[in-house]
Amino acid sequence: MSTYLITGGAGFLGINMTRYLLDRGHSVVSLDIADFDYPEKSRIHEIKGDIRDRPMVDRAMQGVDFVIHTAAALPLYKKADIYSTDLDGTRNVLQSALDNHVQRVVHISSTAVYGVPDHHPLVEDDKLFGVGDYGICKVKAEEICVEFRKKGLCVPIFRPKSFIGPERLGVFGVFYDWAKDGKGFPVLGSGNNKYQLMDVEDFAAAIYLATTIDAGKANDTFNVGARNFTTIKEDYQVVLDRAGFGKKITGVPAGAAIWMLRILNKLNISPLYPWVYETASKDSFVSIDKAHQVLGWEPRFSNKDALLRNYEWYIANMHHFQQTSTGVSHRVPWKQGALGIVKKFF
Repeated sequence: MSTYLITGGAGFLGINMTRYLLDRGHSVVSLDIADFDYPEKSRIHEIKGDIRDRPMVDRAMQGVDFVIHTAAALPLYKKADIYSTDLDGTRNVLQSALDNHVQRVVHISSTAVYGVPDHHPLVEDDKLFGVGDYGICKVKAEEICVEFRKKGLCVPIFRPKSFIGPERLGVFGVFYDWAKDGKGFPVLGSGNNKYQLMDVEDFAAAIYLATTIDAGKANDTFNVGARNFTTIKEDYQVVLDRAGFGKKITGVPAGAAIWMLRILNKLNISPLYPWVYETASKDSFVSIDKAHQVLGWEPRFSNKDALLRNYEWYIANMHHFQQTSTGVSHRVPWKQGALGIVKKFF
């Protein structure tokens, strides 16, 4: 069996990837600035550190066969942290992996690299244009990965659609909070746009394939997302139906709402970052044909499946995270800010 280093191992994707690997008999090393506070703690080797600290990265890299690079400063982080973590940190990880003869580094990018697109489905060869500091850095981080491919390192890159599942809160936690309290939920625009998601278990399967198939095939860039999805209004409605209060997903005029969210964002009283509200009323989906054809990957869960699975986990575990403080990662509740006031009217 192999040893996998997961940067950002204490995060949402990190813990789900850890569980996936442990179930298959592999060893896991977690490198994260946050504590690994899961039941699996005794089954992994935890190193608490920052990917911007090169000696710490080198220490974590010892004896490692594969790296899954999930660590990143997300859009709600400070600009300086986004640039230093997502660029300098990524370079540290790749250089250390090369120096320590690691077989492959799987880099987790984002479909944010496509910006606000003018066509769908998006394919891997489409023009990249990052929106906001996070999107810009995701584009530049991919360029760093390509540099290291040229140096001989195998670096599979994944551009996932928003993925959800056990331990996922963030912006989805806002929706689930409204649903369990018997509230409807507003969406920008008519809600008739198609917005692809993905179950984190499907994503873990894709990442694992990229470490196990022929390196020549894996050393490429792949979009991943659900195969089956409909509209935002239809997909998200399944959660309100499961909550059982007879509430509905309601469309609100996109232009006015986006204008207001931009103002709230400037005032730091909105939990939503620009790429979310600038794309929420538009179609947003990618072709996953390349991942299917090259990796042999096929997602098991639809948008509806993923949303329901995540909501049911939320209900079963909310007594744990309602006692924790809010933050800006996907693993913790986000402050609802002005949306907490809007909630009263739904």
